[in-house]
Amino acid sequence: MFKREIEAQLLSLSRSFPVVTITGPRQSGKTTLVKHVFKDKPYANLEHPETREFAEVDPVRFLSQFPEGAVLDEIQRVPLLLSYIQVIVDEKDIKGMFILTGSHQMELHQAVSQSLAGRTVLLELLPMSLTELQNAGITLSIDDALLLGGYPRIFKENLNPTIAYGSYFKTYVERDLRQLILVKDLGQFQRFIRLCAGRIGQLLNLESLSNEVGVSSHTIKHWLSILEASFIIFRLQPYHENIGKRLVKSPKLFFTDVGLASYLLGIESTTQMSRDPQRGHLFENLIVLELMKARLNRCKDPNLYFFRDTQGHEVDIIFKVGHELFPIEVKSTETFHRTLLKNLDYFSTLMSERVSKGYLVYGGKTELPVGAYQILNYQHASTICE
Repeated sequence: MFKREIEAQLLSLSRSFPVVTITGPRQSGKTTLVKHVFKDKPYANLEHPETREFAEVDPVRFLSQFPEGAVLDEIQRVPLLLSYIQVIVDEKDIKGMFILTGSHQMELHQAVSQSLAGRTVLLELLPMSLTELQNAGITLSIDDALLLGGYPRIFKENLNPTIAYGSYFKTYVERDLRQLILVKDLGQFQRFIRLCAGRIGQLLNLESLSNEVGVSSHTIKHWLSILEASFIIFRLQPYHENIGKRLVKSPKLFFTDVGLASYLLGIESTTQMSRDPQRGHLFENLIVLELMKARLNRCKDPNLYFFRDTQGHEVDIIFKVGHELFPIEVKSTETFHRTLLKNLDYFSTLMSERVSKGYLVYGGKTELPVGAYQILNYQHASTICE
């Protein structure tokens, strides 16, 4: 298996909380991780029909099989178990008694907050980061990284990404989402997801999506929330603290895996990727994900935003740590020139009291300091948030 950076935090937190809950996209490695870290614990997969039926029909008897606790996979499939787990952990007071995993934020967070508040800690495992791949001896070019994404199975089994993501989309995305929403026209919904991929790194415009898909903006809003709850997309919020009304308020749209986004865009090879007009936006998505993973793997909130005002000034990412702000520009070019720093200059002047350092993450290999800015190769983007 691949060594995951979140492993140390997972083990540490299991010594402090009676229940640890790990969420994340399907196939991101949750099951492999918990079975490895807690190899001595009994394991039950609630996706299995017979196991799920047993848990639903007789939850008390089901849980009595595990007097010392267990790993329960895809717990959102039987949320009623959480109330019984609450009673058990309160009575026994054993740290790390139950390890839960889940793939639906909306269902799981609501159930956990109602039944296990104060008894569990929530971790989020996204597909593998560039750092985790490097630690496994896998160094990817930009185009390979954008095409392959981060799902462990693709690297473990050396799969063709187009075939792998096609199967993933049909097996998990369509199936899971059809369980959550009543889609009258599946083709319409597929078109919606592909249009989302074409809007990576852009301001979210519900009306535009509504017009192109041919459904109401209310339906678009609902579908977006389902994609977000299923760890397919996420929204990067604008930074607008203490600056005024001249800033945009709409979030930007990104995918939790660039490989899936590339598949949805119809990109099937690195040759196609190298000349695709969406390459720059996919690269920005990749770097945002690297920073998110660096934070989530340490059980910290990402605290990532973007900046854009109505005059067109923009910074791709703002990393906020307490009072400090770290502006980050992302460029897929492999050649550095000073003009790439103009947006950092603008923001640093605007927020001079809160900005002491900025970053340019790009495709080139040369890394160097330029005044208050650090120029970084994309493989080292995660060091910004460490």
